Amino acid sequence: MLASIHDVGPLFCREAALIADTLRRSLNSSCLAMLVVPNHWGRAPISEDKQFQVQLRHWANEGVEMFVHGWFHKDSYQHGWLNDLKARHFTNREGEFLGLDEETAYQRIVDGRSLVEDIIGRPIAGFVAPAWLYGAPAKRALQNSGIRIAEDHFRIWDPLTGQTLSSSPVISWATRTWIRAQSSKAFAAVARHTLGAFSAVRLAVHPSDCTNPSVMASISQTIEILKTSRIPGHYGELGSPSSPVQKVSCLKHNANQNEHA
Repeated sequence: MLASIHDVGPLFCREAALIADTLRRSLNSSCLAMLVVPNHWGRAPISEDKQFQVQLRHWANEGVEMFVHGWFHKDSYQHGWLNDLKARHFTNREGEFLGLDEETAYQRIVDGRSLVEDIIGRPIAGFVAPAWLYGAPAKRALQNSGIRIAEDHFRIWDPLTGQTLSSSPVISWATRTWIRAQSSKAFAAVARHTLGAFSAVRLAVHPSDCTNPSVMASISQTIEILKTSRIPGHYGELGSPSSPVQKVSCLKHNANQNEHA
């Protein structure tokens, strides 16, 4: 079971801390991933927030895996009709890497990596594009970056080799509208009982989730059910033998569960 907190940065530090505490209690483990946005919407540069840097380093020292999550988390590009539909309907214009050219995507990836690694004092675990959306140029840039773990809605892969490390739909929640909240809770209710055939089950939690008690209840219920057959794990455990991804240890977990993540 791979649990992640998205959109981590100064803009949502309080929410990220609240969700992290909730997930650690539910999981009985420190096995978490955080997806860090270097400058969310251009309004919250982590390079200028020393207090947030201390908190991020503290989380990393506790065993949280750190991913770079875009740069601005904002999509300001013009798209063709299909990508425009994705950008507007599915992401509320936050699919930053959907329309980037390769050079710009590469620069944001490597700059984000350098920034986060300098703060936490260790290698990042990987890169995840905002809204899990990658244009073809962004995928080429990611391949050239040397980063070894990335994910989208349906799989985790090694960008350098293209090898799929795990295939499964991610369980995530939405709170932008009442309809989205209800549909995401309905999907989670089904998915937590039906994803047993997959090698790893992924949970993605966003800062806005903590504003909706029914969504938080759904997250806790999902974890409780999954814990009966899976243990919390790290993305780095999926890395290929040649991958240099640094493995980090969880502080505690239930040892009586089976070996599936």
